[in-house]
Amino acid sequence: MMGKKKVKAIEGFVMFDVVYEDGTRSSRRKVAAADVAEFGETHAKTVIMDQDRKIAEVSGHSRGAIQSISRSG
Repeated sequence: MMGKKKVKAIEGFVMFDVVYEDGTRSSRRKVAAADVAEFGETHAKTVIMDQDRKIAEVSGHSRGAIQSISRSG
């Protein structure tokens, strides 16, 4: 009898460059590769917004709204 083939977990991160509406830029923001593979690159914006919210809670400074994201080259 043959067993089921194991699904290999996707490890690592995908890096994104973020441009905010005020013109500032944040380079090489990490998003889990498994999240990008499962939900697509549009989900990366949501993940980065969550990261920014958590950073703002700790630091007390908001980053502002994201204008665009793109994969780091």
